[in-house]
Amino acid sequence: MSSATSGTPLYRRSRIRHAVAAALAAAAVLITTACSGTAGQAKDGTTAFQLTDRTPDATGDVDSFTWSIFAEPASIDYAHSFDYPPNQILANVCESLLRWNPDLTTSPNLASSYTNPTPTTWVYQIRPGVRFHDGTTLTADDVVASLRRNLAPETASVWAYPFRNVKSVDRTGPLEVTVTLTQPDSTFNKYLAASPGTVESAATLAKSGQDYGNPQTGVNCTGPFSFDSWTSGQSLTLKRFDDYWNPALKARSGQVKFVFLADATTRVNAFQSGEVDGGWMVPPNAYAQLRDTQAGTLYFGRNTTVADEVVSNLKGPLGDARVRRALLMAVDREGILKAGAGGVGEVAHSLVTDNLWKDAPDTTRDAILKDLPRYPYDPAKAKALAAEAGVNGQKIVIATSPLDSQTTIITQAVAQAATAIGLKPQIESLSAEKYTTLFTDPAAREGIDLFLTFWYTSITDPLDMYGSLQTGAFSNYGGWSDPAFDAAVDKAIGTYDAVEHTAANAEAHRIATRELPWLPLYTQPVSVFLGKRITGVQPSIAYLYYPWAAEIGAKG
Repeated sequence: MSSATSGTPLYRRSRIRHAVAAALAAAAVLITTACSGTAGQAKDGTTAFQLTDRTPDATGDVDSFTWSIFAEPASIDYAHSFDYPPNQILANVCESLLRWNPDLTTSPNLASSYTNPTPTTWVYQIRPGVRFHDGTTLTADDVVASLRRNLAPETASVWAYPFRNVKSVDRTGPLEVTVTLTQPDSTFNKYLAASPGTVESAATLAKSGQDYGNPQTGVNCTGPFSFDSWTSGQSLTLKRFDDYWNPALKARSGQVKFVFLADATTRVNAFQSGEVDGGWMVPPNAYAQLRDTQAGTLYFGRNTTVADEVVSNLKGPLGDARVRRALLMAVDREGILKAGAGGVGEVAHSLVTDNLWKDAPDTTRDAILKDLPRYPYDPAKAKALAAEAGVNGQKIVIATSPLDSQTTIITQAVAQAATAIGLKPQIESLSAEKYTTLFTDPAAREGIDLFLTFWYTSITDPLDMYGSLQTGAFSNYGGWSDPAFDAAVDKAIGTYDAVEHTAANAEAHRIATRELPWLPLYTQPVSVFLGKRITGVQPSIAYLYYPWAAEIGAKG
């Protein structure tokens, strides 16, 4: 999220499936390095940047540091946390059975090991000797209570989707939990490295009831930091948990104070003045300003986010795939990158980032990326294709919200592209609150043809995106339906074989890119600013589930 006034609705993940223009610019230089990574200026005038795996190690502990966050969470209940503000806090307080690492791999965590003895059975061995923040010891009963909570209708968990194929969650030993599925599901175990795998004290869940996760009760988990206090409208404070079980991730700071700074300019000023020590999601229009400051360093890291225009009305002119392709070809995406994203990022050729194919065999992965349909900027060809599809002055409505300059630039560029192919775009500006309802309420989307989202995945698998586009899926906002796509997704979910899984995933990938139920615009790296006093963080989208704050300490 680039700004706080700005942005929450656009970046919000819709895990609630259960219920609820600019001048041309050459592509930015993208270099993966082990440790370095401040941005510079490329020879062609665009912004060159490096991805940083790890900032310099901390040389010592600090008493505390202050971190900016663009919005106050409504709750830190893991079952209701699916957005950047609560997740970047909870990642340091509550832990999952598995861990999603900054390099986007998965490893054991509260589950010291696991097996998959049958296609529908997962058995987890719970790590012994782990304590909750109240001093009680982690048992299999806590894991059962925590996972089952996602299945209970009364919880209304935003993470019900990963549990859709779960038949039962049972204690099968003092430190053993068995999950039985109704059918093979290749994504279930992966989701247990994110919020769906969160483990909370069963006693705390029972005692807190409906108040669990609110400012008065907080949470009681096993992470390197414990919940300390929450002053509504101002800040939330965590303190180091001295009995934390994992010495490799023991917190180097005695305290972390998250301050809620909604205004993007205020946040950037706080970075420069030293009022706050850092923050994720740096406003792109401040990249140049923060690249040159003596107050700290701007870093970029791995991301799984793609900026997309969601096609939410397939009964209008955008119901013809040729018109969707024409519109995408008419959008100056490199121009948007330069004008709206600080020149940092790359044009997206699909709805998922390349690093989601991390587990695919190399040869298959290369073929997938090589064979993908592409839609280079070509207004003349786009106009001809739209005319062939019968475009002749039909109106489309593009929803937006006065959130930040990036949003405004994207919306204007898409509207210009629509005009260029013969449509008559109408921009409808909504309040931030009303914009949010586009993701949750079908009635709010009536009359809206397009709206913008920044969509990230929570596992290293394209299925986290493509499962959202199956027929009837809650996040399939336009009601798109393609039987061949559905079949490919089902096949990918249903097989654990890496080759078969990748092949089915690749088929879904090709169909979605050919049919364009959503229009992919560009990808951006994760951004983080560190003041001159601290260091140690690993910049990566995994910060939403990985205890990133524990690694931050004193800068030498």
